[in-house]
Amino acid sequence: MNLFEKIFNHQIISRLEDSGTFMVTSHERAWLKTMLEHPAAAEAFTADTLDKLRSALEPDQVMDISHHLIEKARTMEKQVYHPLLRPLRRLIMNKTGIRITYEIKGGRVKTDHSGFPYKLEYSMVKREWYLLWYHTRHRSLMSTRLNKIHSVLPEPIEPSAAENILKTIGNTLDSRKCEATIEIVRVYNEELSRILYAFSSFEKSVAYDEEKDTYQIRVSLLGDEMEYLLSKIRFLGKRVRVVEGDYLKKRMLESSTKALERYQHIMSDEELTS
Repeated sequence: MNLFEKIFNHQIISRLEDSGTFMVTSHERAWLKTMLEHPAAAEAFTADTLDKLRSALEPDQVMDISHHLIEKARTMEKQVYHPLLRPLRRLIMNKTGIRITYEIKGGRVKTDHSGFPYKLEYSMVKREWYLLWYHTRHRSLMSTRLNKIHSVLPEPIEPSAAENILKTIGNTLDSRKCEATIEIVRVYNEELSRILYAFSSFEKSVAYDEEKDTYQIRVSLLGDEMEYLLSKIRFLGKRVRVVEGDYLKKRMLESSTKALERYQHIMSDEELTS
């Protein structure tokens, strides 16, 4: 492409952008069409947004893939989106109180409990959304699966009371936090990006020691997240080792000991049979 063609193309694209027109490729259109056909699309977007997106996809024989692709049977997937995400997110942003009805273990239902929504969290292990909220009557921090919430309605609360609850929640979470230091074995420094990606869901800081040429990852997490962190450490194997964190060291030692005992037992059985 010569210089004049580049200038002409730039002028065309600039005029299209000024007029509010955008260009999409056939791959982008195919992706959008597939996304809008997903059952969660009706809940993830408002009606106006859905209409705008669908209007961008005019009938096209090239886009019709229903007669060319057949999806094989698969296990039932859990929907990442939940209908309560949008209303709860707005309540959290507006610092509004809630009146919630939810289900606990054993199928019992707690009806019309006053609370204050704090945060929405997604569990990568269980693949479910959780609502962290403050129970105003019990004065405790609760964690409830969105699938267990029967209904949630806004309830007025004084701004000063909301700020006090936020401070209480912050102090509670700080008291539950613990830290661990994980060191990357120097031989695997080239895999730094991959190792850091494994800990991407945690609050962390990275320090580099020039003399030893080693990286240390300091992870800050809540106590109930320890098992998830352990799964990541086991996944990385010999690439990392726990430097600080008595609980993590103890659990890693236990799992290693059990593995060695298991293989020693297998080896002894093979020696007897040979």
